[in-house]
Amino acid sequence: MDSLEELLASSRKPAEFILSAFGDEIADDLDQQLDVLEEEEIRFLELRGAWGKNVSEFTNEDLKRIEQSLAMRGIGVSAIGSPIGKQLITDPFEPELKRFERILEIADWVGSSYVRLFSFYMPPEEGPAAYEKYRSEVCKRLEKMAIMSQPYGLILLHENEKGIYGDIPERCADLIHEVGSANLRAVFDPANFVQVGVKPFTEAYPLLEPQITYLHIKDAFFEDGRVVVAGAGEGELEPVLLALKETGYVGYASLEPHLQASGQYGGFSGPQLFHEAVVAFRELLERVGVSNGF
Repeated sequence: MDSLEELLASSRKPAEFILSAFGDEIADDLDQQLDVLEEEEIRFLELRGAWGKNVSEFTNEDLKRIEQSLAMRGIGVSAIGSPIGKQLITDPFEPELKRFERILEIADWVGSSYVRLFSFYMPPEEGPAAYEKYRSEVCKRLEKMAIMSQPYGLILLHENEKGIYGDIPERCADLIHEVGSANLRAVFDPANFVQVGVKPFTEAYPLLEPQITYLHIKDAFFEDGRVVVAGAGEGELEPVLLALKETGYVGYASLEPHLQASGQYGGFSGPQLFHEAVVAFRELLERVGVSNGF
């Protein structure tokens, strides 16, 4: 792999990192989310939750309200930050499949091209052997969802997350290759890799680069998993961005700061800490020398 200095010297292809953000990191109320996005000159929202509801729970009336608010502000939806696949692989699949069907409808309604999902939690009591034991079932489920997404023209984005099948780069790459669908690609989350002891650029990026279609922006430390603003931790964000610049990456970089709280289904930063996360990432983009899309 090229060194950081070689990437700096050789990066000549145009690249653009289009800023988006998880609005529920800012506030629970959608209008407050959009107020801050406007202030920060971010023109895209990754829709995960509002008004105390997860995106999978939105009613048609909620969606009409969301649609109107977005249209008034001129803000688009970069992705649906769905919770699909955040359940035990041993749980029945049919209820999750019905929830996924609703997520597809929601994505279509708000005009999103992408749906984020996960590859199911392994039973902790079964230990490391669970990954091989349930590999075929994980792939079968993701293949089914990829097929279901095709009529909508949607791309499913698998996120690396601790505790799920695809928590390390080898398994992320394996399941996307095994499913073999153009409708299943990778979200690259550096902080999540750090939290499972993987170096994002040194170890994960070489395996996943052909599959990376979307970025989640947060950083972390290996010692305790603590999440910090981009560039302040050990997530190797600068070399990741430089390498993507070299490939001519044009796509979303979605801020998910998790600076005040984080949990199984989301995180929170609040307006001030969210602002600090935006400033840090824009400074990082400036150092890397890539276009900061709005």
